[in-house]
Amino acid sequence: MTLEPALIEALKTDYTRALVTEQERVMLDYVVKLTKDATKVWKDDHERLREVGFNDQAILQITLIASWFNYINRVADALGVGR
Repeated sequence: MTLEPALIEALKTDYTRALVTEQERVMLDYVVKLTKDATKVWKDDHERLREVGFNDQAILQITLIASWFNYINRVADALGVGR
């Protein structure tokens, strides 16, 4: 977590250009893929996460957290929260 405005802005505009570690980049790539179309997530995506240091528990946590945010944002959008 960071409060660095430049990093926050880079993550919001184009995370692929943000100054993050390789591990963070792989995690972000995974989360974006999961968010866009979870049916396209394959074993090789999990293997890539393992290659940069994530274990199975961490992969599960990343998946659960990203999925929960996707879910709750859709619920909020459908109910007009914040409009």
